[in-house]
Amino acid sequence: MKSILEELYNGNLYPSELIVSKDPKYRPLNKRISEIRAIWKKKLSEDEYNQLETLLDLRSQSSSMEATESFVCGFRLGALIMIEVLSGKEEFLRGEEE
Repeated sequence: MKSILEELYNGNLYPSELIVSKDPKYRPLNKRISEIRAIWKKKLSEDEYNQLETLLDLRSQSSSMEATESFVCGFRLGALIMIEVLSGKEEFLRGEEE
């Protein structure tokens, strides 16, 4: 098994593709979104529906950008926490005074 660092270096690591909500409301919500889109597709002209699809695609792109920034911020925060934890370990050692 290759290490995470090797996979990252080789471009084989895609965290965004692994993220699927485990919230039990997730799948029913997406099903409802599909149902509502189907309703609007019947109600609107083809041009109007295409405009709606464009709007929804732009909203999806915006959400993806926000998710990317959230991931980067969370990763950085986690790394900073690890640096602080690892650099402060001697505070917890007993009997090893210099």
